[in-house]
Amino acid sequence: VQLQASGGGLVQAGESLRLSCASSRRIPGIRHMGWYRQAPGKEREWVAGIYANGATSYADPVKGRFTISRDIAKNTVYLQMNGLKAEDTAVYYCNWKSGHEYWGQGTQVTVSS
Repeated sequence: VQLQASGGGLVQAGESLRLSCASSRRIPGIRHMGWYRQAPGKEREWVAGIYANGATSYADPVKGRFTISRDIAKNTVYLQMNGLKAEDTAVYYCNWKSGHEYWGQGTQVTVSS
């Protein structure tokens, strides 16, 4: 199984991006689908997650600006990022957990101020 992340890019502060993470096939028993990010010189941090029951959760720095969603039929999870700030600049990784853990390859988000 491969997770393919896409949608990153270079934007100005205040603009929006939508990240996508698609699985090469359906993964049974998914418990959590999430996004992490890693900025230069920093540790990878959790950003947002959506659980099997559809509940969502967000890290404090992105609450109110980012929205995670999923399309089960398309085996895809999205991260809508609005009001981007320079401190959101990072490589974003998707992560799915079932009995195993799967990581996407990362997509670069750069926000210029």
